[in-house]
Amino acid sequence: MSIIVNNVTKIYGQQKALDDVSFSVEPGHIVGFLGPNGAGKSTMMKIITCFIPQTSGNVSVCGYDVIENPLEVKKQVGYLPEHNPLYVDMYVKEYLQFVGGIYHVKNIKERVKEMIDMVGLGIEQNKKIGALSKGYRQRVGLAQAIIHDPKVLILDEPTTGLDPNQLEEIRGLIKTIGKEKTIMLSTHIMQEVEAICDKTIIINHGKIVANQTTSSLKDNSSENIVLTVEFDKELNGNALTKIEGVLQAKKKPNEEIWLIEIQQDSVRNNIFQFAIQNKMVVLSINKEKESLENIFKKLTKNL
Repeated sequence: MSIIVNNVTKIYGQQKALDDVSFSVEPGHIVGFLGPNGAGKSTMMKIITCFIPQTSGNVSVCGYDVIENPLEVKKQVGYLPEHNPLYVDMYVKEYLQFVGGIYHVKNIKERVKEMIDMVGLGIEQNKKIGALSKGYRQRVGLAQAIIHDPKVLILDEPTTGLDPNQLEEIRGLIKTIGKEKTIMLSTHIMQEVEAICDKTIIINHGKIVANQTTSSLKDNSSENIVLTVEFDKELNGNALTKIEGVLQAKKKPNEEIWLIEIQQDSVRNNIFQFAIQNKMVVLSINKEKESLENIFKKLTKNL
């Protein structure tokens, strides 16, 4: 495993920011780390990156313990904090050479050129960082995070404040980098997780409330099954609710598609029998996946 977190608790004074948290991240996976503000996301990321120690529990990155071998952990990790801490008076190339020097990167000029090409900073490479747009500053942040070729990337809100075009570009870049590295990213943008994350971990009040692949989380989130069904003829919704096993049925706004809620998958057969009896054809029938946004709200609502 690239990251292993076992029974981690973090206490600030009287506040328990993390409460017996455990999870692992496999090599080569992109994991979305979600939670409301104050849930403990940034605290967990700071522990993984050796910025702060945990109160109890164990964390290891690529086999190195964050308390016993912090320098080795930092060699394995690239970190982009939520508030990208750049030296705005330095030029892009100058800054990347400076960061590379801290990591004792060999052939630093060639590596800087490689990073500039990888993150698309070519046309901005001779500018001061302070003159760059938010999108290009994030690219500089990503370049400094990977200049030492780490095995693990920790990205805290990497797309905050970007316009739609910049969002798409940075997401594409993260997905490309994720083919070779393990990435753990924190975000409030659910579409981002759906688009690029293999796995989703949700934390609420310092506790893990979900930890599974993004697709299975959406498949298994609801107690009942919702089908999208299209018939070749118009019909009354009351007739659908009389089908055995159908809980409710409603039409999608401005569409000829019905949303039919059932408890068991076998009820599909009853719907087909209903269509045959009423001389209708089922044009399509699909299982509706619940949106990640709704799942997030259910799991993180204050009880």
